[in-house]
Amino acid sequence: MKFFIDSADVKEIRVALEMGCVDGVTTNPSLLAKVGRPFEEVIREIATLVDGPISAECISTKAEDMVKEGIALAAWHPNVVIKIPMGVEGLKATRALANKGISTNVTLVFSPLQALLCAKAGASFVSPFVGRLDDIGQEGMEMVRQTVAIFDNYGFATEVLVASVRNPIHVLHAALAGAHVATIPLAVLKQLSEHPLTTLGIERFLADWEKVPKP
Repeated sequence: MKFFIDSADVKEIRVALEMGCVDGVTTNPSLLAKVGRPFEEVIREIATLVDGPISAECISTKAEDMVKEGIALAAWHPNVVIKIPMGVEGLKATRALANKGISTNVTLVFSPLQALLCAKAGASFVSPFVGRLDDIGQEGMEMVRQTVAIFDNYGFATEVLVASVRNPIHVLHAALAGAHVATIPLAVLKQLSEHPLTTLGIERFLADWEKVPKP
């Protein structure tokens, strides 16, 4: 399973890299707004750090404009993946970019049937948003399980990239479902490494070490 870090903050990305847990990066306009730096500057710097897919999102709403924007974004670095919003226009843009050999990540996916359309359109990644479904009383991970099953049924090359990850349980269930990728905020990535018994064990070992006679 691949872990992407969901961040446009280079400092956070560096921390995740030092943990040895970054296979790629996802960004979006909201994350970029938080860092307050030019879009291209951020993506190009991330590309010098991470040897893996880097999602950069289109802001256009019409297929023709998304294709033009996607071509321009893809020219920034070979690892750039064009993030496209789900919908009829997004599917048109996904197909057009796929025909040009440009990788895409279709975002804001909330049903297995949307995911199936993305795969048929030639998306490289499809991003089901589990946390946002949980917020409205639906089980986000059930969508992931159904999507993985559908893709396995028909041998689609599209990878399931679980997004809107809010806690370690989301990551666990994504892994159990066979999702190819989870994109994870740094805070949640750190939580994955933590357990109360681990902390207690370290404290006890250190306390016992103090009792060991020193030369």
